[in-house]
Amino acid sequence: MVMIDYHLHLWSHGAKDHPVLLEELAAYCEHAATQGVSEIAVTEHFYRFSQARSILSGYFRRYPESAMRDLMEDYWESNATADLDQYVAVVQEAKAAGLPIVMGLEVDYYPEAMDRVQSLLQGYPFDVLLGSVHWIDAWPFDHVDDPVVMAEWERIGVEPAWSAYTRALEELAATHAVDVLAHPDLVKVAGHRPSVPTEYYDRMAEAAAAAGIAAEVSSAGMRKPVEEFYPAPELLKRFLDRGVALTTASDAHGLGDVADRAPAIRSLLASEGVTTLRRFERRVGSQVAL
Repeated sequence: MVMIDYHLHLWSHGAKDHPVLLEELAAYCEHAATQGVSEIAVTEHFYRFSQARSILSGYFRRYPESAMRDLMEDYWESNATADLDQYVAVVQEAKAAGLPIVMGLEVDYYPEAMDRVQSLLQGYPFDVLLGSVHWIDAWPFDHVDDPVVMAEWERIGVEPAWSAYTRALEELAATHAVDVLAHPDLVKVAGHRPSVPTEYYDRMAEAAAAAGIAAEVSSAGMRKPVEEFYPAPELLKRFLDRGVALTTASDAHGLGDVADRAPAIRSLLASEGVTTLRRFERRVGSQVAL
């Protein structure tokens, strides 16, 4: 029986990156084990690396009408400083040392530029790539601690935001650039939801099923204003009804949140009749008993 945490970061939001250390990865594995998690995936944000800047610098200038463009561009460019090669080398060293770890990356959706992203990443021996939608055009809607960003919810509106997010998630899945949809209903992060989200849930689940990719069950939402797992119960049921494989995750950005609420996730999945999880090696998935 296996419990996994397939969404982990080494650097907190807003913090400067630091060289990845083998000891740090070992500490993540040890902490995960205390929560019954037997395998982890390190999945740092692609945009944290200078290699992302080399192919995507200036990307957000394509949204001249967005009130968030300058803010988003400054945020993105200031974060793209780490060395992907060093990250990969240390995670490979950890794997070779026998640590229960797989090498991953969290990849955002860049409309009209995913071919560049795929071309760069295929040169690395990743085990799993997570796909995420963290921004709508140049609006980083999940920056819940920024009142300027949050004010855009009133200007844009809940239904248009959910519609745009769902469309982006569908397009991301259809690229086949990623293996797992991370926090698939992240758009609810600030607590804003349509009165009837059924259509969006159906489309999200169908996107994963049509692309043959997994969906993530994450405790991260419990640490956000929405105070709910990703995905919502109704969306989880739709994933299961369509045969979408699942991974489990904490989306920790530091040691303290590694494997956060892993026992609760296991209990939730057991109550829904889930008996297996999807694990990955060199981007090939297999089912393991939960």
